Amino acid sequence: MNAAVAAAAAIAGVLTGVIAALAFRWSEREQKRPTRTSLHTDPVLPPGVDTVLSVLRSSAVVLDEADAVVKASSAAYALGLVRGGKLAVEPMIAMARDTRRDGEIRQVELDLPRRGTGRGEALAVSARVAPLGSRLVLLLVEDLTEARRIEAVRRDFVANVSHELKTPVGALSLLSEAVMGASDDPEAVERFAGRMQIEATRLTNLVQELIDLSRVQNDDPLEDAEPVRVDELVAEAIDRCRHQAGTKQITMAAGGTADLRLWGNRGQLAAALGNLVENAVNYSPARTRVGIAARRVTAPGGDLVEIAVTDQGIGISDKDKERVFERFYRVDPARSRATGGTGLGLAIVKHVAASHSGEVTVWSSEGQGSTFTLRLPEAGAARNRAAGSQTPGLDEDDETGQTDGTTTVSSPYEPFSAPEVHP
Repeated sequence: MNAAVAAAAAIAGVLTGVIAALAFRWSEREQKRPTRTSLHTDPVLPPGVDTVLSVLRSSAVVLDEADAVVKASSAAYALGLVRGGKLAVEPMIAMARDTRRDGEIRQVELDLPRRGTGRGEALAVSARVAPLGSRLVLLLVEDLTEARRIEAVRRDFVANVSHELKTPVGALSLLSEAVMGASDDPEAVERFAGRMQIEATRLTNLVQELIDLSRVQNDDPLEDAEPVRVDELVAEAIDRCRHQAGTKQITMAAGGTADLRLWGNRGQLAAALGNLVENAVNYSPARTRVGIAARRVTAPGGDLVEIAVTDQGIGISDKDKERVFERFYRVDPARSRATGGTGLGLAIVKHVAASHSGEVTVWSSEGQGSTFTLRLPEAGAARNRAAGSQTPGLDEDDETGQTDGTTTVSSPYEPFSAPEVHP
């Protein structure tokens, strides 16, 4: 009996050992077997690559051997390159496959549709693909849209300047030949010489306005800022256009609130207001009136000085109002040629207003005239903001003010009429 029990116990022990051994082997096999999760684990980036990609300005995407995205920067998502964990640009996928196959670095410029605009606008990018180790591919994408826009603006500017300079220079050349051919006709010589003076004056004005535009774009007007009386700016603008206005029998009227002051570059402010008044005179019919009025306007951030120049001229159409502040743009090219306009005056006004933390707006109706309005922070407010501290103002009404510095083409208020002619 005892022998049978011992034998049964021995057999049970052997079976237990066998089962334990089999379970251990099964456990080891299950641990070594790849699971569904392990099959989809992202490849490990080489040491330091993750840190480098995080500081790159370019959009970066790392792809594995199955073209799945292993790593993508936030800029890549913002540009719409990666969607749903996959690279969404087919030409870039093809480049990555070619680079993975032969190991060569590739670079190409592409125009991609911009997401969410619905206007067919293209996003210009430069894509560069390079191998990253034996399994991964690195894609670097640079946004060239802004660079192309700036280059297009520069190219148009150079073309416009060349055209504008060519016109008076060509006229001077032809007129000089005419003078030489009419040397025995004093009346013809005098007539041609007068035309030469007109073209020379136009050329001088164009060169000067190009210099002024370059200066207001590159200089900081607050470096040489000073308190500037608005009354004096208005008087200078009227004096600048007195001859043209007298020739056309145009009455210039000044009025509004007295003793207002701005803080800024006196020369730039005088040039901006002078350009507005000169435009009003040039585009007004004979025996009409041009009014210049200044007033203080209360704004949420502080008081502003508003200088409005109102004319009774030809007016501006809605489509032209969107472009009047562009360089070399003219509402009436024929009239500009007759008056010697260069198309740069309003562009200078726009840059002066923006650099002084202000804005310039226009209200106009065809056949009824126009009102151009400069809105700039009052002297105390502008000076305090420029200095970054509270400074006593120039008068008791000065307060700290802010504007958004943008340029718009529609007035947010009804334009006030030109003041009556002062005796």
